[in-house]
Amino acid sequence: MTSDGHVPGRTDDAAPLLLLSDTSGRPIVPGAAVLRMETTSNREGIFDGAWWPRSRDIASQLPRLIDALVARLGPIARVGLDASAWDDAPGHLVIGGRTVRIDWSAVDDSTMIVTRGDQDHFSFLVIPPQASAAAARAAMAMAVQDGNCTPAEQILMGVGIIPASPS
Repeated sequence: MTSDGHVPGRTDDAAPLLLLSDTSGRPIVPGAAVLRMETTSNREGIFDGAWWPRSRDIASQLPRLIDALVARLGPIARVGLDASAWDDAPGHLVIGGRTVRIDWSAVDDSTMIVTRGDQDHFSFLVIPPQASAAAARAAMAMAVQDGNCTPAEQILMGVGIIPASPS
């Protein structure tokens, strides 16, 4: 990954993966992810990151995120997603030559859990694709604030984002 957050070999339409300190002067665009890289066992707050996918097509959206996360965190074993937020629900995807298992829930909570190894879990707020850039930026910033304990639904509603129903 380059210093500007792009994964080498990706086209310009691939949105950057940004660390929290990188986001202040950078535009947040669909496909972007923001991380708070705190990997200790006593993390504070609910979310380790936030992701704003471009669409509800998991097969086209998740590989870019996983590629970028692998560059920062190492191999990703599984991802837990909310089934109501996506158009399809495959049990796994092959990303970067590795199979990533996808666990689906029906809790409609706008979150994603990324698992590295047996016990490393990273929690992400998932911003609905239809959100405005301003609302997405505000939600992402709120989610990754140190010590944030506000649930996903309250964050999204607080910035005026209403999740869309599946089509």
